[in-house]
Amino acid sequence: MATPSRSRLGLWSSLAGAVVLLAAAGGWWLGQQQAGSDGGDPRTRPLLAEASRLRQRLDRQEASASEQQRLLELLIALNRKDQAIALLEPLADREPDRWSLRLLLAELRRDQGDRGGAERELRMILSRKPDQVEALQLMTLLQLEQGQGAAAETQVSQAYRSASQEQIKPEAMGLGLLLAELQQRRGQHVQAQATYTQLASQFPQDQRPLLGLALLHHQRGQHKAAQATLAAARQRSRDPAQPDPILDKLAASWGLEPLRVPSPGTSPPRPPAQQPVPTGRPGP
Repeated sequence: MATPSRSRLGLWSSLAGAVVLLAAAGGWWLGQQQAGSDGGDPRTRPLLAEASRLRQRLDRQEASASEQQRLLELLIALNRKDQAIALLEPLADREPDRWSLRLLLAELRRDQGDRGGAERELRMILSRKPDQVEALQLMTLLQLEQGQGAAAETQVSQAYRSASQEQIKPEAMGLGLLLAELQQRRGQHVQAQATYTQLASQFPQDQRPLLGLALLHHQRGQHKAAQATLAAARQRSRDPAQPDPILDKLAASWGLEPLRVPSPGTSPPRPPAQQPVPTGRPGP
């Protein structure tokens, strides 16, 4: 299903692959059929007929969870997002632990231009689970759009530190990638480099921090450092001697053809030593 479009933070979207889950269950139809011109399009008539049938089942409280999810998908596909919001609101209120419902509701509100409403939904998620990565990601985007980059970084940084204390939580990876991307967006390249390096140490089997670091080096024109870091990322593959589609694509796009097929018995160059992160307030 095509969820509402959103300009996601680039690296976190491509490397972490965050996906909004749609799983509506229970509830009843509160919206009214919206008049529009889509009924005259032959391509939408089957969708409208299916949506009408499912709406009737909801009215009779006979719709299964999968049918309600399908109705939600149809409403979004038909661009009837106000009706999708009306369907989601009672579901999200009745099942507060199912953050995916409220996250989709926040996306719909933002798509409709209701930034305040979107932030309200996200704060409800984060009040129950401050390290919920997808909610933090959308909140970060909203704050960046409103020139509140410092507030966004503070919130994400706190969540990352909390997930990294004592026993490292799995959520630390997504939070750290989001923090590093945010730092890059704000021109804090040294801090972003340090965040990627810390993540690479915390998760020694995961390629993503090194991929992020390699991307950062490449964007800054540090081609030797990018090559070394990309080679180090290859060693975290299940079988470093075999082709890795992601790394091979990056190597090809960067003109690093030798990295596409590693030579047997050779070790990759070590990533360059990282510089200490300066202290002080971050930039605006």
